[in-house]
Amino acid sequence: MQLKNLRIFRLADARPLDIEQLQTQLEQRAFVSGSSQDPVSIGWAEPRHGEGLAYGPNGQILLSVRSEKKLLPSSVINQVAQAKARDIEEEQGYRPGRKQMREIKEQVITELMPRAFSVHRDTSVWIDPVNRWLVVDTASNAVGDEVMGLIAKTFDPFPALPLYTELSPAAAMTSWLAEDEAPAGFSIDQDTELRSTSERRATVRYVRHSVDTNEVRNHIEAGKQCTRLALTWNDKISFVLDDGLALKRVTPLDVLKDQNDTISGDDTERFNSDMALMTAELAALISDLVEALGGEKVVV
Repeated sequence: MQLKNLRIFRLADARPLDIEQLQTQLEQRAFVSGSSQDPVSIGWAEPRHGEGLAYGPNGQILLSVRSEKKLLPSSVINQVAQAKARDIEEEQGYRPGRKQMREIKEQVITELMPRAFSVHRDTSVWIDPVNRWLVVDTASNAVGDEVMGLIAKTFDPFPALPLYTELSPAAAMTSWLAEDEAPAGFSIDQDTELRSTSERRATVRYVRHSVDTNEVRNHIEAGKQCTRLALTWNDKISFVLDDGLALKRVTPLDVLKDQNDTISGDDTERFNSDMALMTAELAALISDLVEALGGEKVVV
């Protein structure tokens, strides 16, 4: 099991989770493929085939959100609509106006939707009841909002809160770069983004390129802040931290891969052992990162 991106939330309730109750709640919003006229469908799917909607070995819980979107390119809609508009023009003797064109396009979408291709996307959700984290595996703000919207419809009351830290990620990352020193347990890698706080939003990016400390300090003195910074934690996991406290491009390094290679057993046993190993390391990473950012900020 590997989570590639971490959008982190704090579980609001410290009470233990009942996985059977969780399963029942998820079933109320289980994924069902949309009808021919549904452009988007979303719901809960099985993270592991045949294992139910909530997979919970070793005290950790894995969920999966499935979305289905019908692909109907605007170029195709416009092409068919223009052809219909020409036919209507010949019949009525004048070109359709704006209102009539909107009606034509709506009619075209209704006609073409049953023939549109469907694309599925599965997004993992990891719940850590021990450390009270809820993590969505996506680099996209839109997908993250979509998943959290489904969570809000599934659970009452809403089970998660945004994670805030005493130091903003941008301020902390800027300080680490200016001082050329990462917090304990972390090291600075080669991908960096600095962005101006002025209206022009001037941006400097270093991609697979070590930053020059003096050059970076000049950018900071000119009013830029670090908005993305590649880091490695304890020589185990590399990632890119952004100014919204999201971890992207999360990659286990060789030391964890070597540990994973020693796992034996059938596919389920290997998956469970891998999940236990990765969730334990990710929970420790999140804890160390929050500490490096001054600790968790309680918002009343």
